[in-house]
Amino acid sequence: MADDLRMTLEHVGERFNLGEYEIDAYLAVLEHGELTASEIADRTDIPQPRVYDTVRSLSDRSLVELRESRPMQVVAIDPETAFGDLQSSFTELVDELTARYTAPARDTEAVSLVKSRATIIRYLTEIIESAEYELTLSLTPSLVTEFEETLRAQIDRGVSIELLVTPAREAPDPTDFDYQTVATTVRAREGITTPVLAVADGTDSIYATQDALRDDRDRYGVIFSRSALGFLVSGFFETVLWTTAETLSTTPTERAFPRRYASIRRAVKDIRDLGGDFYATVEGRDTQTGEPVVISGAVEDIEFRENESVASLLVDTGDDEIRVGGLVAAFESIEGQAIHIGRESPPEV
Repeated sequence: MADDLRMTLEHVGERFNLGEYEIDAYLAVLEHGELTASEIADRTDIPQPRVYDTVRSLSDRSLVELRESRPMQVVAIDPETAFGDLQSSFTELVDELTARYTAPARDTEAVSLVKSRATIIRYLTEIIESAEYELTLSLTPSLVTEFEETLRAQIDRGVSIELLVTPAREAPDPTDFDYQTVATTVRAREGITTPVLAVADGTDSIYATQDALRDDRDRYGVIFSRSALGFLVSGFFETVLWTTAETLSTTPTERAFPRRYASIRRAVKDIRDLGGDFYATVEGRDTQTGEPVVISGAVEDIEFRENESVASLLVDTGDDEIRVGGLVAAFESIEGQAIHIGRESPPEV
């Protein structure tokens, strides 16, 4: 593909790499249909000694036909014919170059900085479609409309979606727009400085300024591909954006268990709202040693503050009661990185 792209670029560049004399001569011939070398010199500023080299260059590019008569006639070729082969080549060239422009190397870099609106939209689409159980979104009203069908499909698949719409003054009124079909919970936040972001299952994520979506080349988007740094986006969303927004819509909690959570906040809220007995298997790490751990047992207690600044589980493993927090937990014993909740027994992982 790289060799084909280079050849196409060279081909297009060669055909369009016309000098000043070649352009003048070509336009003169197109205007009159057929001219001699002397007539071209008379109608342009091309010196007589340079005319023959100039028209032969045009002939080599298949833009004119030379008739070896006396005097030699330079005949225009229909531009549809002369440039016809370039139309498909140029279209393919633009497509290939655009693909390179909008495709950072996700396989080599966990973090990519991009400035193309096309790239940001493409990655937003990929992240939204890739979510299997949990999706965090901050979108402008126009993006909500753009991704409406995709979000509906994800809701139908059982994906839990928290959607922040900003700026709030432009958000559709809940009486006019059925938010429950596109998200589990919807909030609106004022301010055009609120970023656009998406996090799928606590892993792949993207953060972009609203200006970048308006093709402002001085702005940017950051893509975290399966990177542990993705929790920065989730943490920023949960503590700064989500807690300072007003609720527009909430869908009554209905969940099929066992279920996996990336956010302990969502797990605790579901346990609180649904009530009854729950069991947990938590994959995470010890907050003191940093060692990876897996614990399982009954959920004995939950802690949840209405401002959502605190959320934790108390899990009875049979040998001990262990307090589990979310990502970058400090006060709890375990930082929960993947939280599996079941109704009848601890889920197997």
